[in-house]
Amino acid sequence: MRSFRKKAFPNIVPKDRLLIETPVNLNPAWLAGFTSGEACFFINMYKSETRLGMSVKLEFQFTLHARDEQLMISLIEYLGCGKYYPRLSRELGDYSVTKFSDLTEKIIPFFVKYPIIGVKSLDFDDWCKVAELMKEKKHLTNEGLTQIRKAIKAAINTGRKI
Repeated sequence: MRSFRKKAFPNIVPKDRLLIETPVNLNPAWLAGFTSGEACFFINMYKSETRLGMSVKLEFQFTLHARDEQLMISLIEYLGCGKYYPRLSRELGDYSVTKFSDLTEKIIPFFVKYPIIGVKSLDFDDWCKVAELMKEKKHLTNEGLTQIRKAIKAAINTGRKI
């Protein structure tokens, strides 16, 4: 990729990016806004050895450039949950929360208190509906799985028709 750019723009001298320090104290309103633009609320449905042959797992995730590793690591401390996973093949990393109790006791209450604005708020609302179905163990029924698959998963993230 770099050689292509050098050939296409031989007279351009690259500049180093400035290192921006991650703030010690994150602002909750900033995090809600950042989430609106950068985060994903995933509903993962996968084949399993359960009675229904399908399982459901929720995930809250940011994927950012590796230079933002410190920000993603600071989210672990700030939100009190999650893990950071650097990607080996590319210059990216993921901040991810999948533990159900962390999602329902930390992530959901945080965004209820500091609401997400914009279309991502609709994704969050649908994701919370799935969390509620899971709390009620309805994801362990055919009807619940169908409700998650059709009514909610089809509309969240890229499937949403606005």
